Amino acid sequence: MADKPIALNAYEALAEAYAAVVDTKPHNAFYERPATLSLLPEEVRGKRVLDAGCGPGVYSQWLIEHGAEVVAVDASPKMVALAKQRLGPSADVRQVDLCKPLTFLESASFDIVLSPLVLEYVEDWGLTFAEFYRVLRPAGHFIFSVTHPFFDYIYFKSSNYFETELVGSEWRGFEPLRVQMPSFRRSLSATLNPLLEAGFRLERILEPQPTEEFREADPKHYEELSRQPCFLCIRAEK
Repeated sequence: MADKPIALNAYEALAEAYAAVVDTKPHNAFYERPATLSLLPEEVRGKRVLDAGCGPGVYSQWLIEHGAEVVAVDASPKMVALAKQRLGPSADVRQVDLCKPLTFLESASFDIVLSPLVLEYVEDWGLTFAEFYRVLRPAGHFIFSVTHPFFDYIYFKSSNYFETELVGSEWRGFEPLRVQMPSFRRSLSATLNPLLEAGFRLERILEPQPTEEFREADPKHYEELSRQPCFLCIRAEK
């Protein structure tokens, strides 16, 4: 196991730039986020939610505004600071490595675990999913999004679809910064089986379509995403 999360340096470098645009960046605001939010229970008021990989706190803010109690964690100190700045005292925000046991959290203490676009940076989902299962209450929901296995396989020109492998690309969407971002690419079976092995019941798989807001903001990528997926969103139940 690595001493530190593989993408920590990259996210530390782009934290402020990421936070500055995440509310309106089309792939986030008008594509992945509405799809992932649509998988949440209809009513989150009064629910206790673990925002696992909170970044600058966008999801946590939405959850709090809709009446949820939130514990938000992220591996990046800068992201944690930005989330605290955004959320103030309304959420418990902590620096946490999801590759390690969540020993500070009690078993069966959450109604929802939400982990958007985070798990690409975790190699061993067995440990992480077991911990999410442990902290969830009976009938609790685990909702997450990842880069679509089909997209990753094509994008990284992999020679073996079935291999889980460390890949990387240069992120240019946060000009003037350009950051080399490492991640783990895996197959669909390697995405779903750890979920089932942890004891979860798969409820729904969503391959998002870009929204009309996306069309207005980025017509070129709207056309691309209307024909092939970029993200995969999943809801499971304990």
